[in-house]
Amino acid sequence: MIVKSYTEVQPSQVEVTFSLPNDLWADRIYLVGDFNNWERTSHQFHRDRSGGWSLSVELEQGRAYQFRYLLDNQDWLNDTEADSYADNAHGGTNFVVVTEPLEHAREA
Repeated sequence: MIVKSYTEVQPSQVEVTFSLPNDLWADRIYLVGDFNNWERTSHQFHRDRSGGWSLSVELEQGRAYQFRYLLDNQDWLNDTEADSYADNAHGGTNFVVVTEPLEHAREA
């Protein structure tokens, strides 16, 4: 699940929370994307009390970001709730999260 939170404090930023279910068998899960230059280990998910995985990042408003999930630094995981999809140079698919401007988010 992907949840976007807009705040008046930093109107140019959107807090995006990525959540994954607790039934994923992994020691570590990372969020990898163009927002962090595809760095494989800079954004590690954390487990919540129920065992689910989550991670929140601040992203610039009004942009589309490509991303993927990396399990144990070897397996890529798909996200069926992404805003869109984009083919990548490796013959696979990246996922896209769009950080719409605040006024568009309120209309939805």
